[in-house]
Amino acid sequence: MPALFESTIKSLPLVGRGKVRDIYAVDTDKLLIVTSDRLSAFDVVMPDPVPDKGKILTRLANFWFAKLAGIVANQLTGIDPEAVVAAAEREQIRGRALVVKRLHPLPIEAVVRGYLIGSGWQDYQTTGTVCGIDLPAGLRLASRLPTPIFTPATKAAPGAHDENISFEQAQRICERSLAGVLATCGGSGAQIAEQARNAALALYLAAAEHAAARGILIADTKFEFGVDAAGTLHLIDEALTPDSSRFWPADAYHEGNNPPSFDKQFLRDYLETLAWDKRAPGPRLPATVLAQTRAKYAEACERLTGEPFVG
Repeated sequence: MPALFESTIKSLPLVGRGKVRDIYAVDTDKLLIVTSDRLSAFDVVMPDPVPDKGKILTRLANFWFAKLAGIVANQLTGIDPEAVVAAAEREQIRGRALVVKRLHPLPIEAVVRGYLIGSGWQDYQTTGTVCGIDLPAGLRLASRLPTPIFTPATKAAPGAHDENISFEQAQRICERSLAGVLATCGGSGAQIAEQARNAALALYLAAAEHAAARGILIADTKFEFGVDAAGTLHLIDEALTPDSSRFWPADAYHEGNNPPSFDKQFLRDYLETLAWDKRAPGPRLPATVLAQTRAKYAEACERLTGEPFVG
């Protein structure tokens, strides 16, 4: 089957399309999430899909949901995605879809950093802090942090960029956004933000230990959380994939250098060599870049799950 840029499910109502995922309504309390092969960088969806990317992300997300289920509840229903669409539509979602609970998403990105890189490194160079968290002096590019830190970010509107915020700001945003949802269960957005911070740090520590044993360092990662009507926190969207994480090969890591990665940083580095203003539309991608991106995603999947990936 050719790379899937956009799903064409007609048997269910389309709720929306994100940068990577297509969302359909199964009923009033469940959604079908289809992970396409679209690839975004600098908040722009590239015009060329990466073959099998959606299947790789789904394989990894399912692996982590199962492995980390004891830390926090997650969105999975256990329903076979192929059972909720028409027979003629099953092939296009096979291996790349989930049936999930309808939940109220938290209005923040739950970012955990174990190493100083990316926007965290930029903040540190300017202020000596990341999201208001004081860090020791003298850290270098890609330094391992004394302990992982929770550094939330805003969820930017389409075309805009997420912005790092303090935990106190994250609490206030959650208070405003979730007040109506939590009114009936007596919870508060500030408490939910604290639960999300604790869960994100616990998830990162468990995942980082597993990954390190398989030769991968998780430099940082982004989690998404949602709550149900009872105010119970759930892990949603995806978890610990090359789209939402920075994976480094442990044997190539050296403090002071930006290591090679098993994620879309490879694509970002390629795009930085082009005369492109980082606005839509994105540039066409050479077949070699698409193939190498796929190979990096597949290798990360195979190392982390311990199983070969067959598209």
